[in-house]
Amino acid sequence: MTLDPEQLGQSKADLAETLRTLRKRAGLSQVRLAKRCNVSQSKISKIETAEITPSLVDVELILRALDAPEQLVAEITSLARLANTEWQPIRSSWRRGLEKRQAELAGLETDATELRYFLPAMITGLLATPEYIRASLEYSPGDVGKTVARKLERQSVLYDTTKRFTFLITEQAVRWAVIPPPAMAVQIDRLASLSHLPNIRIGLIPIGTVISRGPMNTFTVYDDRLATVETFTGRTVFRDSRDIAEHLEVFKQYEQNAKFGDAARILLREWASLYR
Repeated sequence: MTLDPEQLGQSKADLAETLRTLRKRAGLSQVRLAKRCNVSQSKISKIETAEITPSLVDVELILRALDAPEQLVAEITSLARLANTEWQPIRSSWRRGLEKRQAELAGLETDATELRYFLPAMITGLLATPEYIRASLEYSPGDVGKTVARKLERQSVLYDTTKRFTFLITEQAVRWAVIPPPAMAVQIDRLASLSHLPNIRIGLIPIGTVISRGPMNTFTVYDDRLATVETFTGRTVFRDSRDIAEHLEVFKQYEQNAKFGDAARILLREWASLYR
């Protein structure tokens, strides 16, 4: 039996229905399948009703318990990977209100212990001054004042010493003139100041650093469980462990070429002075 993931679709519902159908074809009850997978029957039930999205490990356990052939395992695993990837268009964030998006981000930051940010284009709101934040929201609809306030509230997480932050920022991102020169100098000074916090590492990648891999997207990795990738039109959320591992590997490559500590602060002073 062959199943084409493209025909099945990419939704969680499709994956749930596929796994349920395979179990029934194998002649197993949810209870028997759960025992074979060493999980609870309620978890199998929630997976089959799309109440929860199974991880790739869950899917592989289920397929192994069903003695599925290798080709089928590969196809359903591909479907599971798609189900663990979510596209969030920016227009939906606008409709819901940008302050709600800030609440969602705050939730991700609260739940994570180690946070890694790769910033090739602009400075993230967590590190930004109020003036920089307001300017960066110029093209966003809705109540900008509320969103600015919410972003500033989120910055308190930086002072939670139970969390570790690593920000990798390209020279272009630091020096991109979002606001007038005097304000840009203040923004760059803020980066230098935050770099002294014991739980924050700010790494800079100066122009001219030889790295064969180009900086394609802004992305954030929360622990080793979730990664988000930003584009002009929205963001993609990855929950598949392999996608997360690949982003961690990319982050590591850039981290090895970044300047931290005093070396980074020397660069920041130079770049700030250019705006004064």
